[in-house]
Amino acid sequence: MRHRQAIAVAAVALVGLTGCDGPDPNNLETYYDDPVTTSAPVPAPTQVRVSQAQAAPVKPPVPELGPLAERALLTDADVAEEGVERVSGEASGCLADGPSAGSRTATWRYPGASLLSHRVLAFPDSSAAQAVAENECPGKTVSLPVQPGVERQQAWRDGKTCTVLLAKGSLVSELTVSASTEARAVEAAKRLLPAMTAKLTAQP
Repeated sequence: MRHRQAIAVAAVALVGLTGCDGPDPNNLETYYDDPVTTSAPVPAPTQVRVSQAQAAPVKPPVPELGPLAERALLTDADVAEEGVERVSGEASGCLADGPSAGSRTATWRYPGASLLSHRVLAFPDSSAAQAVAENECPGKTVSLPVQPGVERQQAWRDGKTCTVLLAKGSLVSELTVSASTEARAVEAAKRLLPAMTAKLTAQP
């Protein structure tokens, strides 16, 4: 009888041993020996090539308007034959400054009480001709020889004063002569017209 019980105990022990052959879920060294990979491999990030924007066209440098007006202004040498003397004071003229970006003036006096004044105004965006076209000086228009190289030319006589406007690019050249008579004022303007034109058209 004891022999049979020993055999039975041995059999139960054997069954218990064979049932534990699988991996122990509490053993971290054996339970995850062969992990199963279920997720797909992550692709490498795609490199996006950004094309360079086309370079903006290079604009030519814009000349400074103040010095430009200075170079177009009549000098003492330009009016020397008129027998005038330089005096201080600003030349007003009939052209309103408006949106001008700068101006230069010069005034001379004849031996009598007559005055000669010259003013150069600089307008942005090459709008000088438009400024002259939209301006109306007092008096009656005067016909003077058309000057080459200018974009706009206008002249007026008002009493004993003659005013001439020449425009090119961004500059307006304005000459005003106040003499003892209207005829003398117009004649003086005609004499100085070529010098005005030469100084104006020499500027870019």
